[in-house]
Amino acid sequence: MSKDYYEILGVNKGASKDEIKKAFYKLAHKYHPDKKEGDEKKFKQVNEAYQVLSDDSKRSKYDQFGSGFENMGQGGYGGASQGGFEGFDFGGFSQGFSNGGADFDFGNLNDIFSDFFTGGNRGGRSQTRRGRDISTEIQISFSESIFGTNRKILITKTSNCTTCGGSGTKSGTKMETCKYCNGQGKVREAKRTILGIISTTKTCEECLGSGEVPKEKCDNCKGKGVLRREEEVSINIPEGIRDGEMIRMTGGGEAISKGTPGDLYIKINIASHAIFKREGNDLVMNLDLKLSDALLGT
Repeated sequence: MSKDYYEILGVNKGASKDEIKKAFYKLAHKYHPDKKEGDEKKFKQVNEAYQVLSDDSKRSKYDQFGSGFENMGQGGYGGASQGGFEGFDFGGFSQGFSNGGADFDFGNLNDIFSDFFTGGNRGGRSQTRRGRDISTEIQISFSESIFGTNRKILITKTSNCTTCGGSGTKSGTKMETCKYCNGQGKVREAKRTILGIISTTKTCEECLGSGEVPKEKCDNCKGKGVLRREEEVSINIPEGIRDGEMIRMTGGGEAISKGTPGDLYIKINIASHAIFKREGNDLVMNLDLKLSDALLGT
């Protein structure tokens, strides 16, 4: 059944953008789930209606085809749970809403709404921290590219602490519950906005989402679990590799505390050969011959 976005916002079909925006502000404030009289279902409907009617292109398609336009082709509105508030300029909230001179945080409203429509899981324990990918390049000989080889190189990068194995704890001691988040791995943060006081959830900065911290920190890495050091990396270069190809070593990149390491990418540069050159999978060479040798053989 087609949804009447104009009716949801309480405006007529000829309403201006300003009228639509004001209607949205009023209803979003009224139905926000964090309010005592809030209504989550209506709040999402209001957001969905505003996302369409505030966009000239989407509004035109809606007026022509109804709310079903979102399923036509590749375009259209994907629903509040997908699109969030990416197309909405929250800076407009600050115009005409002084609330008696009180100060509001408008800059983080997009994050607040994103938290709400994704179930508050942004930055939660379900997300895995991942280290940075790094890259380097090496040069090999022409013959090594044909027959394959193994190279060992030294790379300075952030790696797991060899003393504590990445745990950050001192040898012989245990982990304890993080007091900052009470072992939840997440903390709630209240922000004052035009919609009132809104709570969002973020990863605990003390335990990085694990819910535990070292009872006594490792002396080598100071409890971080990682440190910068030079590490030898063995690279297996397959036979037939081409100039400029990249080799990916999963987990060979930067390590990160309480997360998975990034990847290492190695670009292979092949030195030219004095006689041969490669064309596809063929070896080609130029040979100067006398005309008589070419005609009669040699």
